[in-house]
Amino acid sequence: MDTAPSAAKPAADAPADRHRRKVATAAALASAVEWYDYFVFGIAAALVLGDLYFPAGSSSAGVLAAFATFAVGFLARPIGGVIAGQLGDKRGRKPMLVLALTIMGLATTGIGLLPTYETIGIAAPLLLVFLRVLQGIAVGAQWGGAMLMATEYAPEGKRGLYGSLVQLGVPIGVVTANTVFLVAGAVTSDSAFAAWGWRVPFLVGLLVLGLAWYIHTRVEETPAFKEAERALAEQEKGAGQKRSPLRTILREHLGTVFLAGGSFAVNTATFYIIITGVLDYTTRELHMERSSVLLVSLCISLTQLALIPLSAALSDRIGRLRIYALGAVGLGVWAVPMFLLIDTGSLLWLAVGTFVCSCFLSIMYGPQAALFAELFTAEMRYTGASLGYQIAAVAGGGLAPFVMVLLLEATGTSMSVSAYIILLAVIALISIKILAGRAAKR
Repeated sequence: MDTAPSAAKPAADAPADRHRRKVATAAALASAVEWYDYFVFGIAAALVLGDLYFPAGSSSAGVLAAFATFAVGFLARPIGGVIAGQLGDKRGRKPMLVLALTIMGLATTGIGLLPTYETIGIAAPLLLVFLRVLQGIAVGAQWGGAMLMATEYAPEGKRGLYGSLVQLGVPIGVVTANTVFLVAGAVTSDSAFAAWGWRVPFLVGLLVLGLAWYIHTRVEETPAFKEAERALAEQEKGAGQKRSPLRTILREHLGTVFLAGGSFAVNTATFYIIITGVLDYTTRELHMERSSVLLVSLCISLTQLALIPLSAALSDRIGRLRIYALGAVGLGVWAVPMFLLIDTGSLLWLAVGTFVCSCFLSIMYGPQAALFAELFTAEMRYTGASLGYQIAAVAGGGLAPFVMVLLLEATGTSMSVSAYIILLAVIALISIKILAGRAAKR
């Protein structure tokens, strides 16, 4: 991996531009629908799941239980990353992406049809946790496959830009999830929304299965994997034994995996704080209107659709780590002003605070796919990149809304949440500095 711009090496059977665009579009759509399914759970956890599946004596306890279930999905993500990474480095990127989409579609639809605690008792939260685990496994398997389908098809000098198309799946997923919840809330009363309206966004998950079939039948495997597969087959033939990508990562590149995770945890944590944690905080503690907060979140996510590819394209010119570090610094510096603005209870200042934060998130997120792909060679790239990403997801994103509620309950001030973000930003900058130092020695 290099701090300077890095490009994918053209293979002998380099694909035509039209096919590159088709694959990149399919990968972006796969990411978008997968993240949509994943985010609807976070929004529902902040709005209704606590009351419906975890009845308790206080609203805080119910929300904590719902957010704990939300976090369980993140704990399952490394499992998906390991399984899909191992098989994806051996069998191909496309089969794992198709499998991930299928699992996500079935799990999300299952949540939309799941009876509540009042209907089936303790079985309801247990089944909810199980389906959330399946969601976690699916998204853990999906990111590496979609990211590599895009970056390994990228033309010379555009790996960052092509990788950012997959990253756009996150804001697209957020926008779509918020839009569907806004529509469901607008056309139903509060009682109807709690009874059945919240289920509609989950049932949209059935559409994922159609995309999975399209990728299975219309998209070819990446040239980089085909080339690595041929080279690995020759190597294994000469050595007389098969190599394990996971074993190679654990023995020789585990430090790089943890540095990748450490560099990105601040991004995932801050993202889920402003998307899910702030939704709960503003509606439950600051008594702001649910629909208004969702609308702000939707508009903020729209701005990322422009910023993510811009930062990725810039990283193709001046280097991944420079752009990446700028975003981490911004998140740490903005953590305190953001919550001071949110605490005013003003919709305008909420929008300003989260908008600036989302700009720094986009600056980091744009080049991240290409950066992680460049940390590992093709024969272990799915495994290594997926593990690094999912470690960050567990350490940052999965626990962030839960930690936020705990910090607010324990300290009574949102500045404790700001301190949490600052700590993760410092860890990110240390990790980035070490990665840059390693790159300089190569």
